[in-house]
Amino acid sequence: MQICRSISDVRAAVRAMRQKGQTIGLVPTMGALHAGHMALVAAAKADNDAVIATIFVNPTQFGNPEDLLKYPRTEEADLALLEAAGVSAVFLPGVEDMYPDGAETIVETTKLANMLHGLVRPGHYRGVCTVVTKLFNIATADNAYFGEKDYQQLQVIRRMAMDLNVPTAVHGVPTVRETDGLAMSSRNVRLNAADRAAAVVLNAALTQAERAAASGASIEQIAAEIRAIITAEPRARLVAIDIVQALTLAPVSGHPGGTIGIMISAEFGPADNTVLLIDQREITL
Repeated sequence: MQICRSISDVRAAVRAMRQKGQTIGLVPTMGALHAGHMALVAAAKADNDAVIATIFVNPTQFGNPEDLLKYPRTEEADLALLEAAGVSAVFLPGVEDMYPDGAETIVETTKLANMLHGLVRPGHYRGVCTVVTKLFNIATADNAYFGEKDYQQLQVIRRMAMDLNVPTAVHGVPTVRETDGLAMSSRNVRLNAADRAAAVVLNAALTQAERAAASGASIEQIAAEIRAIITAEPRARLVAIDIVQALTLAPVSGHPGGTIGIMISAEFGPADNTVLLIDQREITL
């Protein structure tokens, strides 16, 4: 596995792959890898001849500087996992590589990034779009893989790629969960034992939402059931419930047909060390 710490290094690796006629799959990550990330790698390996993973804790998608500082960094363990999984190359740029002095260009979906969870974390998806666009331009991969857990992020990236005529195809990979149903996230390691046990309420709420939808409940009834389950957990502080049309993220009400996305977020932990967790479920009515 080739370790690339500069843009020129990873571009040289891409040229070598192309000279061999290989297709390339890209797996962008911020490190602190877990089984959810490895599912992205597995999907990339299944579809492509070579896989490039990236590890970069992107500062522009963190609204809270403390959150950026607390984000786990486990480079040695991450590299071991990626090598064992058969990744061809890993790109580990520094902040100065991705955002050199004087950089002023941003990439933003003007609507999708500034609604729903984007209102809770202003500027977050602008940071995501900007860094993903850079990674797409650097790696020039055929395919790129993102988890469905951050449902809005996936739709934002798809929209950005479509609007900018990006040749890299964007693929969503189903959420990987712990045995108790908690969606895997690098943030989970920041939860203490009591909050970790409480965090399963997110999956429980989504499971009940799916049952309610199957029984013919309205969107308003589904949202009420989610709210009741999460607020009943004293260690969880509900941040948002968003029930939207798939892809467009347009709000829905009543008894719509087709496919909807349910996105929920909640905070755990003390006010001075809050951990924001998100989860989602896509349901076809």
